[in-house]
Amino acid sequence: MELRHLRYFVAVAEAGHITRAAERLGIQQPPLSQQIRALETELDVQLFRRKPRGVELTEAGRALLEDARTVLARVDHAVATTRRTARGELGRLAVGFTSSASFHPRVPRAIRSYRKAYPQVSLALEEGGTAELVEALVQERLDAAFVRSPVGDTSAIVVTPLLDEEMIVALPTGHRLAAKHAQPLAAFAAETFILYRRRLGPGLYDSIIAACHRAGFSPRVGQEAPRMFSTLNLVAAGLGVSIIPSSMQSLHMDGIAYCRIKGPSLKAPLNFAYRKDESSAAVHRFVELVLGRR
Repeated sequence: MELRHLRYFVAVAEAGHITRAAERLGIQQPPLSQQIRALETELDVQLFRRKPRGVELTEAGRALLEDARTVLARVDHAVATTRRTARGELGRLAVGFTSSASFHPRVPRAIRSYRKAYPQVSLALEEGGTAELVEALVQERLDAAFVRSPVGDTSAIVVTPLLDEEMIVALPTGHRLAAKHAQPLAAFAAETFILYRRRLGPGLYDSIIAACHRAGFSPRVGQEAPRMFSTLNLVAAGLGVSIIPSSMQSLHMDGIAYCRIKGPSLKAPLNFAYRKDESSAAVHRFVELVLGRR
């Protein structure tokens, strides 16, 4: 038995007439009659009683009709699901981001736009350090990630620069420089620095250390926090100062003041990473959206 036999059977049952069913199916009446007879022969039952002005279902035909409709509906659903998945309208997408990247407007805007465009894709979000996110991409636990400065072996992924963001100094509100609009980095040479843990974001960490060296001092690092947000909590507690991407000013945390860096600017890159050999249509749609290809 083939699916077309079931479709022909349902069409005749619903039309109550072989000629009208043939017109609806776009085939000739004789071949349709032959297919119905072939189905009855295969099942060894009579499905229709022939009448002068059409046909009507037998008891066996009525029993088959319900199941035939169910089978055809499931097949149609499977076909539609397959096609929608191939178009990226269904599936799963796992996106990672660093704690600082999540504060830049471009990241939530991209996720919000994707959710609006593809509401039936299952979307999972994960925060982590750049090193953690890159590893998760390579191991296929994540599909894409917004990261800062990836280091190490990234041969399995594509890393696309999105923008360079100015970095600023975060300091306690009672600090002697809290009221200053901008200061050279050297003005903070005597301060205790609170930095994001190097193991999680070595690129950003090393950039800060290098900038301090260029300013003529080696920073005294008093604390290394597991998340960028944690560095601000420690700053608010008066334990030191930190250097953060400027978009994190949107937090408006109590006890924190911000100061721009005068002179050569210190930049925090925002990059978008995904696997080179990615085959998921849902992931391709997200990549296209983030990179402005749609």
